[in-house]
Amino acid sequence: MKTLNLNVIALAVSLAFSTGTMAQSPSKSDYQASQDKITAEYKLAKANCASLSGNLKDICMADAKGKEKVAKAELESSYKPTRENRYEASAAKAEADYAVAKERCDDKAGNTKDVCMKEAKAAETTAKADANAQLKTSDANAIANDKSDAARSKANEQTAEANKDAMAAKIDAEYKVAKEKCDTLAGNAKDVCVNEAKVRFGK
Repeated sequence: MKTLNLNVIALAVSLAFSTGTMAQSPSKSDYQASQDKITAEYKLAKANCASLSGNLKDICMADAKGKEKVAKAELESSYKPTRENRYEASAAKAEADYAVAKERCDDKAGNTKDVCMKEAKAAETTAKADANAQLKTSDANAIANDKSDAARSKANEQTAEANKDAMAAKIDAEYKVAKEKCDTLAGNAKDVCVNEAKVRFGK
């Protein structure tokens, strides 16, 4: 029954938010029309969620709000295709996925819920770290476009630093998930589990 209800949620939300990133930058009038369409589609998705109850309704609403936020960010990125706006669109997607995942975790309890929450946060952290690394790499490549040796060297340094920061964020998120899973254990077994996690993730 729960699977069926989740399918209803997916269908309800998929009926709306058909606005995607356009191939060409839209005109100002097209941009405004797209904004109005996103708002209207959010209201439709919200109305579709009203027939649900409890956590299923919460999941549906989180999904609708997330899709609205992503659609607006993608529209902004297509209207003003800057590296920063592309990053914001990626970040909006990560945040929307996290919001829905958090609501899904509410169906669980105890350590299973705690692990679910940590995994949801880890997925968001990973997605944002990748988006941030891509932004910094893109900035570095722009600097290197003058083809000077100094610029290329600086670009390589910035790219390496961005990738290092992204990897550190991912490792930290994965470590938190592993540590949370140790909470199902007790005594020496838990200590061993935590120590193994520390060794595996260099903590």
